[in-house]
Amino acid sequence: MDYNFNEFMEKFSEEIGGQFSEYDQSKSVIIVPLEENRFQAVLGVIKHNEKFNKTGIEFSSKVCPFSDNIDCKQLIIENSKTCHAKFVIVDDFVKVEGSTFLETVKEEGLKEIIKEVAQLADEWELKLTGLDVN
Repeated sequence: MDYNFNEFMEKFSEEIGGQFSEYDQSKSVIIVPLEENRFQAVLGVIKHNEKFNKTGIEFSSKVCPFSDNIDCKQLIIENSKTCHAKFVIVDDFVKVEGSTFLETVKEEGLKEIIKEVAQLADEWELKLTGLDVN
């Protein structure tokens, strides 16, 4: 499938009044503006899913460094309250990720995933750190 991912990301960034940065053809980031003058960076990556042999799009946002005082059970419980976004721990960071297969989603669905990832990551960044870092 021929899809210009970065063109979509840049256009969506402009639509929401965010900032866009391109890393390469399959990776870019949007700084998503949120309520109360907060912002959250959402990284988008197109990558091949080996398990299902399909092209997927993954959006992720850092929440905070992982530490033993983070209640992992609470994060898993929170996962049940979201549609697209889920908590993960990657490289000793708590992150929020949302993903889908490119062949089954429309641009409106991608926008929903980006917004949900940004909002959930920002909400928990504030709860866990009291800051607006990422």
